[in-house]
Amino acid sequence: MPFLLLLTWMSAPDLNARIRPIIAASGAEVAVAFRMLDGSTELLIDGDKPFHAASTMKVPVMIELFRQAEAGTVKLEDPLPIVNEFKSIVDGSTYQLSVGDDSDREVYAKVGKTMTLRELCEAMITVSSNFAANLLIEKLGVENIRKTVTRLGADGMQLLRGVEDQKAFDKGLNNTTTARGLMVLLEKIAHGQAVSKAADVQMVEILERQHFNDGIPAGLPAGTTVAHKTGTITRIHHDAAIVYGPKPYVLVLLVRGLEDQKASASVMAQISKAVWEEVAR
Repeated sequence: MPFLLLLTWMSAPDLNARIRPIIAASGAEVAVAFRMLDGSTELLIDGDKPFHAASTMKVPVMIELFRQAEAGTVKLEDPLPIVNEFKSIVDGSTYQLSVGDDSDREVYAKVGKTMTLRELCEAMITVSSNFAANLLIEKLGVENIRKTVTRLGADGMQLLRGVEDQKAFDKGLNNTTTARGLMVLLEKIAHGQAVSKAADVQMVEILERQHFNDGIPAGLPAGTTVAHKTGTITRIHHDAAIVYGPKPYVLVLLVRGLEDQKASASVMAQISKAVWEEVAR
């Protein structure tokens, strides 16, 4: 084994020793998945523990959209009617999404009109629009999304349904993920292996336009390029990122158990900083 590679591998125990006290002090459940893009080093802390996926489930939706566009099944510029009506996976009954529970108003303003699939993807990722996500899931097919997740080897990600299906939530039928599962998806995108090199570059660019940057990016030097997707619901706060520093890597942080999202964001920023410093060292 080359000497420099040996030094890189030896940093993982040091990183583990730096991260675990941060997790312990937070009082939260935290899963960590870290891997250098050159494959030289990785660290998993509860990497296969399932968490509610929250909006991180929008990453495989985006991948499936670009896969179908690559296959010619859809075109990114295809218009889609904006209709606020979806079916519960429990009994097929209809439900609507509320603008007050969403993070974006733009799609709601287009009800009765159309938006392109590309526009919906942008809203789904950058401002985490639930309405856009549900429209795309309905268009692409949840079973197709699941097949793509399996094909990419991200079995820790389990996508059952769209967002705000209250009957499904009440029965515990939720989208779940593991830190390892999200890491695999982002690593595939970073390497141009999720759909194609051209499609994956476009997905990275969308992820780089993420509006919510109080987690992983907050622990990095100003100006660091980060392509990432967040996810938040009550007592759940996640961030999954490709960090394009001098030594690029994927970092996924899943946090459960903190009411205050400022507190969970702080935990993620601290871990992110520790990872950056260890990689730089």
